[in-house]
Formats: sequence, structure tokens, C-alpha cells
Amino acid sequence: MKQKMSKFTPAMKQICIFVTVNKQITICLNEGYRSSCMSGQRKNNRKPLILRGARQVGKTTIVEQFGKEFDNFLSLNLEKKEAKDLFESTDDVKMLLPLLFLYDNKPQRPGRTLLFIDEIQSSPQAVALLRYFYEELPELYVIAAGSLLENMLDKHISLPVGRVEYMALHPCSFIEFLQAIGEGRFVDWILEARLPEAFHQQLMLLFNSYALIGGMPEIVARYAANRDVVSLSDTYNQLLNAYKNDVEKYAETNTQAAVIRYILEEGWGYAGQAVTLGGFAQSAYKARETGEAFRTLEKALLLELVYPTTHTIMPATTDLKRAPKLIWLDTGLVNYAAEIQKEYLLSKDLTDTWRGMAAEQIVAQELKALSNEVGKKQKFWVRAKRGSSAEVDFVYIYGGKIIPIEVKNGHNAHLKSIHQFMNETEHDLAVRIWSGNYAIDEVTTNEGKHFKLINLPFYMIAALPNILKKIET
Repeated sequence: MKQKMSKFTPAMKQICIFVTVNKQITICLNEGYRSSCMSGQRKNNRKPLILRGARQVGKTTIVEQFGKEFDNFLSLNLEKKEAKDLFESTDDVKMLLPLLFLYDNKPQRPGRTLLFIDEIQSSPQAVALLRYFYEELPELYVIAAGSLLENMLDKHISLPVGRVEYMALHPCSFIEFLQAIGEGRFVDWILEARLPEAFHQQLMLLFNSYALIGGMPEIVARYAANRDVVSLSDTYNQLLNAYKNDVEKYAETNTQAAVIRYILEEGWGYAGQAVTLGGFAQSAYKARETGEAFRTLEKALLLELVYPTTHTIMPATTDLKRAPKLIWLDTGLVNYAAEIQKEYLLSKDLTDTWRGMAAEQIVAQELKALSNEVGKKQKFWVRAKRGSSAEVDFVYIYGGKIIPIEVKNGHNAHLKSIHQFMNETEHDLAVRIWSGNYAIDEVTTNEGKHFKLINLPFYMIAALPNILKKIET
């Protein structure tokens, strides 16, 4: 399915580009270029876009598909010496542009032109040229990406501050998964929070399938083609081996390389759990060594260390002295690498699967997909009071409020940590993500605080911003 340029307007909040791979795989580029750019307005304010994301999440594929919307599309991979040398031959971008057409063996036609610079980290000169594209060729659309860009930043290259925009690309969300497997008819109903309860069980089964296989585009494409989980093993192995093979590129020392390898071998089984850096996974590595390795893998966008906040009122300051939760890039990779796929298949409820950690991993992944903001960190909540065990699985910042999110089943009265959080905050909104139906309950704590508890089925996480907006208006 292809969207025409004429349909993009400044009022749009999302721009989706549908990419067909094999039979039907949908990859959605949310908030890519600003909508004003897509409509051709405010040309002087358009900046080159740096597309950031882990390897194999579809950055190159989606930009190449996007290029079909333009009159001219130039794609250069700077890992190729000839392309790199071309960018390093001059700093005059007006003279460089016709040379790029010549290199790509394409005629320069009148109209919109998109230049895609892949593996841009291979040339610091190319990175520096981005500011000149912005200043001297404002009519040119420029997107850059690089599989190792994250680890090169601030070390060997620096991006032109204020001259570029950023967007994060994540694995496919559940909404995109539905579109990919031909179940897109449910999407609008889910996002508008008006799906009849009659479809609840069907959607839970579909979500469980998504939680099992994950959202890596190639995996989703293969699953969409044959609906066979067993046949995906080779693809999982290829993805995991690709990440392991990157270790030498990520690491700066032999020790760091060894720690990274260890985390990539043993760390998958700790997804969704609070981890201790020193001695992680029964290793002999010190906290400093493990911390450096984790930070490197975070820059590679393979994982995220989610730290707590003790605040119930903004700002949601992060407490870096407490143990973080380990959240990996993709739940499907976790399930395969940790060898827990069978547990998924035998489980009736995600909150019971893998000691409840499976649910936290997939919820974190879905919450992450709600934003394409680069560098946005997730948080959970712990009570500051000494000796307290109160903990809320995640918090979501909306409208200047810190909204608690629990991932569990059970009666409202058993949500003790949410009750404690609500007693300390000024607003009246809380969220429970569970396997039950969508509902909004009026709840009162023992201290007399009244609040609204949004009971959100797993498959409706994408609707959370819309639901909060409706409640607030």
C-alpha cells in the first residue's frame, strides 16, 4: 500500500510508509520528516533527518521505499570506498550534488529530490556536510543512517548541533504486526478504544503470537508468509550472530569486548528483571566493567537499562543509585535466545509466563514504540521511604503528569503499589495492563484518595495516548 505525497499535510502527527516484503510486511515510519516538509512548506526550516535504530530494524529498507515518493532518489552507502571518496572530495555541496547523480547513474529530473546517506559514520566528512546541505540546499531532502552511528558519536564524529533532526526507529509494534499479517481491520478500532468485547479473546491470541515472535521486520515478514514459528529459528540465529559479530566494532578494549560477548550470551534470561551490574549473571566482572559494556550496548540500541524514579510529581528524576531493569530490543529475540518459546506456547496468561518477566519485557517494548523521540528513557517507580517495598512496573509521562502503570491481573484492591503511588500524587489517573477487558474503574484508596484506573488489555497499549487525551478533555 502506497501513500501519495499529496496526502501529507502539516496537521498530520504520523507518517506511515508501508513496505511490502515477501507477501505482506508493514513497517511504519512514525513522525519521520516533519509533515510540513512532506507538504513542501517551510522549506527553509527543514533539516536533514538522522534515522537512528539498531541493526536490522529496517532503516535502509524503509527509506528506499520512501524514496519512491520522490521525483529523484539518490542512495549511497559510505561503506563503499567510491561513495566515501566522493563525499570527501569537496565541501561544496552545490558542486557535490550533480556528482552524486553521476555516481548513482541517474538523470537529474525536475522536482523533489531525496538523498539517502547510509552508513554515514564511515565518513566524518559526510557528517560535517549535513549542515551545509541544510544551509545551502534547503530544497534537498536528506536522510542519513548508520548501523554503528550510535557508538561513533562523541568519539570519532560529532553531529552538527541544531542543523539536523532525529528519529528513532523501533521493531514493529503490535499495531504494525497486525497490519503485516493481514489483520489490519482491527487497528482503527484498537486505537480509538472502541473494540467490542466479542473480539477480546481473538486479539489476546494475536497479541500472544506477537509477544512470542517479536517485531524484528524480517521475522515478522517470514511469519506473515507461513505462520510457522519453528521455521523462524534460522532467522533468529542470523540476527543474534550479526549482533555478536559487531562486538569488535562496539568495543574499545579486549576486556570490554569480552564483557559484551558475555552479556550477549547470558543476558537474555534477565529481561524484565532488576539487575546488579557487579557480578552480573554470575560473572566475575566488576560493576565498572559491566556498566561500560551495558552503556555500549545501549548506544547500539540493543537494550535499555530502565532506572527508577522516586517521584510521583514532576519532574520524574531518575535515581541512578538503584538497580535498573534490563529491557532488550525485542521480545522475540529474548524468547529465542533464552529458550523460553515453549513456555509461551503452553501459557494461558502473559502475566504468568516466565515468572511475569515476559509481560514486563513486551509492555516495555510497546511503551517504547509510542514515541519516536531519540534518547527518551523509560522509568519505573519505587517508594523513596526507607524499608518500603512499593514498586510500580512503569511510569508514563503525559501532560505534565507521572502516570503509574502496573502489569498484572487481580482485583483492584490488590494493586497496593498503585494505591501508595496515588496517595502521594496530585492527579487521579493510573493504568493497569492485563489480560482482561478494557474498562475504566473508579477506585478509592484506604486513605480516601479517589482515582480512575484504566484497565488496558495488552493489545490496546498503543491506544493509551488517545485514551488519556479523551479523559483529559
